[in-house]
Amino acid sequence: MNITREKLSDLELCIKVDIEENDYKETVTKQLKDYQKKATVPGFRKGMAPMGLIQRMYKGAIVGDAVQNTLNTSLFKYIDDEKLHILGMPMSNDEKTGTVDFEKQTAFTFYFDVAVAPEFSVEWDKVSVVYNQIKVTAKDVDTEINNIVNRYGKFETPEAVAAGDIMYGKLVELDKKGAKKEGGVETFVSLNLLNLKDAEMMPLFEGKKAEDKVVFNLYKAFPVADIERALHVDNAAAKKFKSDVELTLSGISRIIPHEINDELFEMVLPGQKIKDEAAFRKAIQKEIEKANGEQSDYLFVNQVRKALVENFTAPLPENFLKRWFASRGEKDMTPESIEADWAEKYVPSLKWELIESKLEEIQPVEPTSNQIVDYIKDILRRNDKPEAGETKEQTEDRLEKAARSIAADRKNVQQVIDRLYADNLAKLFKDQLKPTVEKVSAKDFAERANQ
Repeated sequence: MNITREKLSDLELCIKVDIEENDYKETVTKQLKDYQKKATVPGFRKGMAPMGLIQRMYKGAIVGDAVQNTLNTSLFKYIDDEKLHILGMPMSNDEKTGTVDFEKQTAFTFYFDVAVAPEFSVEWDKVSVVYNQIKVTAKDVDTEINNIVNRYGKFETPEAVAAGDIMYGKLVELDKKGAKKEGGVETFVSLNLLNLKDAEMMPLFEGKKAEDKVVFNLYKAFPVADIERALHVDNAAAKKFKSDVELTLSGISRIIPHEINDELFEMVLPGQKIKDEAAFRKAIQKEIEKANGEQSDYLFVNQVRKALVENFTAPLPENFLKRWFASRGEKDMTPESIEADWAEKYVPSLKWELIESKLEEIQPVEPTSNQIVDYIKDILRRNDKPEAGETKEQTEDRLEKAARSIAADRKNVQQVIDRLYADNLAKLFKDQLKPTVEKVSAKDFAERANQ
């Protein structure tokens, strides 16, 4: 076995692999003996066919498999040993290799074209990105507390409709004459009057009781999201639904908000020992800031990533990579489509993969198994009720086993992996850039996120 390489350009190599008979002979001899023992050949008892006959029947295929296995193992071991950071995969150079005859040849020479990654460093000094932090206003806290008291409130079933109630009933689509539309929508719905768009329409519903009917325009009365949910249609269909409807009430629900008291404090923030409403408001503000922090991290990561890709100026072995993508045999990867999408689609992706490999050298960003398990365990713990008589150690052991069982199937936890990857990337970027924090309104933040 002999492996050498020839430099074709700064980023392309041709690797030559010479395989001699001794490199695969032992494997071939063993397999031929196994075939002889198992072969059933007419005119011979099982396992008694002459070796010469077995060789004529099977040797070519066995040599082919043995040489290919030796070739693959040796090629990638050479790449690892030589610490070649290759792009894509080695591509067989059939022109140099020529025709291979496994029946007659005993020595073989194979040639592979290989592309290597360019040398570069991450230029942090060229990245100028501020960390956008959303201001939490008193109104934001009021809104969240209002949501909380309603979420933990209790339901009543009043006799008549009032503002803020949830109405249940059968909804029928009407035609332009006010009659039931043939082939129109007819379904049972729930509609929350808290979401009523036009306050002037409230008198249509107020005071109505079970079995009463009310005619109104659904599109004018409620947001598109409510129409999607009520009619079980997509956004486009909901926007087109402009018909009047008739709702026959069958029931009414009313949420009685929970009092802001010690019981609510413990239910919402267990173990934090909140003493009064002022402390509760501060704690809710921190929770909102924490949730906003995830959005800030996400925007920061995207902005830094974009800047790093834009500032990447190292050359790429484009001709090789275009050939390699086209060789993969995927329907949407023709030479023409690759060329058309090269600058906008392929180049940014390739640059990011190279940058990502450099980032891994600074600080690992791919989530570890333990990180994934710990994250899942925290989620389970927040919703867990210890079993009767269970010790703290037993609870932790049970949660650990459950988390590891869930994490075993990567498909189930892809969102967790993505979340942890983003967290790790945000931490690395913050450590390297130490960005200036800029507090902005929610509106300004949304505008910056959409840029």
